[in-house]
Amino acid sequence: MTPDPKKRVLFVCIGNACRSQMAEAFAMAYGSDVLIAASAGLAPATAVHPVTAKTMEEKNIDLKDHFPKALRHLGRAQFDIVVNMSGSFLPDPPAGQIIDWDIDDPVFMDWEEHCEIRDEIERRVMALITQLRRTPEAKFRGQGSGRVEL
Repeated sequence: MTPDPKKRVLFVCIGNACRSQMAEAFAMAYGSDVLIAASAGLAPATAVHPVTAKTMEEKNIDLKDHFPKALRHLGRAQFDIVVNMSGSFLPDPPAGQIIDWDIDDPVFMDWEEHCEIRDEIERRVMALITQLRRTPEAKFRGQGSGRVEL
């Protein structure tokens, strides 16, 4: 029996400058054995937020090669899981199970708050990775249209 393929996971926020960039970077650093990560924004910023980059450096994760992208830049890419951190309805989400994470946007927050958001995202990404390692084919608990909270 061949092992299950890696899950393709997309992290989405508003500007793809803070939250989704952090989540993508944590997922790539910690979960490359079970997932392939990407990120995008509903209204992409022009660059990754400098405070986001600095807070990630504290975790030994370098974002210098990261840049904001729009959903449309993903082309025809298909995802198994879409983690929505935008706080908004995804107008045209890529195929996949949608998981909503209610996480404040740190774009205008001070250093300490930015670090708190970073740490919350790290915990949630680790929980997602752990769940995928335990049960790669598991669906996340939820109801209705495939939208769940994790």
